[in-house]
Amino acid sequence: MSEMATHGGEGEQQTSARKSRSGGGDPATRGRTTIADGVVEKIAGMAARDVVGVHAMGSGISRTLGAVRDRVPGGGKAVTRGVKAEVGEVQTALDLEIVVDYGFPISDVSRAVRENVIAAVERMTGLEVVEVNIAVSDVHLPDDEEDEEPEQPRIQ
Repeated sequence: MSEMATHGGEGEQQTSARKSRSGGGDPATRGRTTIADGVVEKIAGMAARDVVGVHAMGSGISRTLGAVRDRVPGGGKAVTRGVKAEVGEVQTALDLEIVVDYGFPISDVSRAVRENVIAAVERMTGLEVVEVNIAVSDVHLPDDEEDEEPEQPRIQ
């Protein structure tokens, strides 16, 4: 019996040792998670592009520079083009610059972008989105795509 008592005592010591090593409370409260501005910008950029009526993100200059960067091998598409985020510990604020397709009501597109961005950022990061400011920098006309191709010189 003394062996059983000794063995039982060791088991109790191991159990209590495990309890003290594992810490206390909810595992979610042990440590800190920080989210970089760029992470929030990517999420917001993807969410904004998913909205029908959004033709592109960013100003004309940033889109032109982005088009050049997209052609460079390894450059990839700039998902964060036209998006700026300020991230705090529990909140974030976003500024978006968009180009709306002609024929779509700008107020409806802006509202849909705002709703989609807020839902995506809050769902994926847990941060509270305090504001989403949207600047419409251009309206894309159906015939604009023809203008984007280089013109043929008149004199050869």
